[in-house]
Parts: sequence; C-alpha cells; structure tokens
Amino acid sequence: MLTPYDEYPVHQAPQPFSYIPSTDYSWDEGYWFAVFNPEEKVFLGIGARVNPNTDMFGGYAMINVDGVQRTVRFSRTWRSNFELDLGPLHIRFPEPMKKIALTLDDNESGIAFDLLWEGTSAAYQEDRQTVVHRGRRTTDQTRYSQAGRVHGSLSVGKRSWALDPEKWVGGRDHSWGLYVERAPLAPPAHLLPPRLAPKGKPRALRVWTCFRTGPVSGFFHIHEDANGEQGQLDDPFGAPFGGVFNVPGRDEVLHLASGSHRITYREETRIATHAVMDLTDEEGGAWQLELTPVAMPWMPATLGYTPGSWKDGGTFHTYHGSEELATEWDEFDFREQPVAHMPYNLADPNAPDNFGLGFNFAKPIIGIEYLTRAVLRAPDGTAHEGGAHFEHYVNGAYRPYGFE
Repeated sequence: MLTPYDEYPVHQAPQPFSYIPSTDYSWDEGYWFAVFNPEEKVFLGIGARVNPNTDMFGGYAMINVDGVQRTVRFSRTWRSNFELDLGPLHIRFPEPMKKIALTLDDNESGIAFDLLWEGTSAAYQEDRQTVVHRGRRTTDQTRYSQAGRVHGSLSVGKRSWALDPEKWVGGRDHSWGLYVERAPLAPPAHLLPPRLAPKGKPRALRVWTCFRTGPVSGFFHIHEDANGEQGQLDDPFGAPFGGVFNVPGRDEVLHLASGSHRITYREETRIATHAVMDLTDEEGGAWQLELTPVAMPWMPATLGYTPGSWKDGGTFHTYHGSEELATEWDEFDFREQPVAHMPYNLADPNAPDNFGLGFNFAKPIIGIEYLTRAVLRAPDGTAHEGGAHFEHYVNGAYRPYGFE
C-alpha cells in the first residue's frame, strides 16, 4: 500500500512506507510534545503513536494544572488514513525540526489549543537503545529529543491562556523501532523460559530533562545502577549519559561530556523536592542546573501507553471499537501523593506495568514527571532563569540516596 510519504525520495528499503521490517507488536513510532509554564503551574502533554502491526494509531492531550490532571485520548486504524490527524487532534510540520503546528479543536473533554512549537536547541539523537534476551531483540530503538518555546492559545474548561513564547517552554521527542514490550500485547511470562540474568546492570535511577533558561536551552539524560554508576546498563533506557546545549554566540551546539546530581526527597518518600545537576561540557566548562518542582509530579498512567489507561483496559495499540475514531476522557486529582490510582479493568494490579516505570497499582503511587522552575549557572558566572521538564524516578534500590 502506497502512502503520501512514498512520494519523497527518502526510502531506505525496497518497500513502501506502509511496510514495516518487523512483525513484532512492539514495533511502533511516535511523538511526545511538552508545553509548560512553571509560573502558571500548567503542563500540557501531547502524544501520538503508530503501531503498524496492529494497524492502530493512538494519541492524547493531557493537561495538568497544579496537580489536577485531565486527559483526552483518541484512537483509529492507521492504514485507512496516513495523515497525522486523530479526530480533532492535528500535527503538522511547517518547518521540520524547527516549527511544529499542534491543534486540538473543540471536543467533549474541554481541552483545546492552537499552538506553534519552535525548537530553540538542535534535536539531539540519543544513543541507540538495544536489549537482547535469549537471542531475541526486545528493544531496538532510535530517539531524538529537543527543547523549544511555544506560542498560541490553550484552554481547559473555563480557563484559558495566551502563550507568551518568552515564558512558555517546550520539550519533545520522536522515537521509532522495537520498543519495550507492553501488555496486553506482550507474551505472558509464564509461557516463556525464565528470564536470564542481565549481562549489564539494571537501571535504578533515570533523569530525562528538556529545559529553556533565558537564551540557553537544551536536553540531557542520566541513567545509573543501584550503586550510582553510569556504566553499560541492561535496560531500554540504559544509555548512561548524553546531552547538548544551544548557547548564544556559538555556530555549533555544545555537547555535554558528563553529569552528576544532588537530589533531595520528601521524607519517607521518593518524591523529589529539589535537584541540582552538575554538568560538564566537551570544552571543560562547568554548568549547574537547579530544579525546583512547583507542583506534585504528573502521572503518565492516564495517557494511553500502559494497560488500563483506556477504559476498556487497553492501550494505544489495541482496538477500541471504532475504525474511524474512538475517544474518551477523564480527570483525576493528584495534588496529594502518594495516591491510590487504579487503571481501568486491570486484571492484576500487582503485575509489572510493562513500561519500565515500576508501578504497582495495588499500592499508592507517585508521579514521575515534574514541572520545575530552573536556574542555569554558566561557566562565566552568569545565571539564567526559566523552566524544565524533569522526568525522574528510582526503581528498587538506589544506595547513594539511601533507597533499599
């Protein structure tokens, strides 16, 4: 089947673009866009993912205002329409890698927006993520991330915002390939041989951050094992460290060479209350990024990635009763955490969440996505203020901070 993309001379295989070089249900491709303002305590997340092997295309818009989180989800079959439209949700690329138009028309959720997302730093290609188990690749993915600014209009219910691009920060990523296996399309573990001991160490700590502070913007990530080491990890998100800054006056981006952190937590929890990131660039310059959360972290469990995020118990990649458009929305109050949150129609709340986040829904959980104020201190002593999306969590033991 030919697609609109087959018109362009960009093929890398002797097949149309609708052909995928894998029959695995874990092969997918999609986008994540962030729009946020720490002064307003508003975080808007927009996402869309294609799963060619189920012929499904799913997406969402989520807005969290000071801990109250509303999400609208959309789903349809993919090969019936190759445009980046999910009912009222539209994604367009007037200038690829630089300008992205994001629109959500009026719908029953009350969330609506008309936005122009503009990159202020170069897209950073993260290291290829590959995991092999018993001779089979279970993850083989490429991803790039980018920081930006946003202007336009946003509303939810009776509240609305005119987005000043100097105050509203943007982040995004685009990923494709074999992703981590997700129930209910993952094979039942009891039907397979036991998992082998990993060749590398398991990931315990994750930091993933897009930020913009005044004229400087960028992205970095940090992954460490239970002892705080950044060596090779056996994990879909296991690249130890990477990142890039865009700095005024430079013709080229400034790559980061290393990073460390000092994170504090609310007593007897793993809820981060403050973080200081010490970063060294490729030229030996020392940067410090201070992050202060302005609200409780928001929850990815309502977006559509994980089992039970849809009311029928499914995910982006499962069928929801309509080939043309299935849609639903919900709202939850996450202002107090840990919080009891049970996904829809979840057969076993103690089962792994199949997304590497470590959620056990039989117990109160905490969010992992923080909207933060950011202060960047440059090597020359100057300081710049702005905002950051600080994704952070600790799975299991992490001894440098006393988690066992």
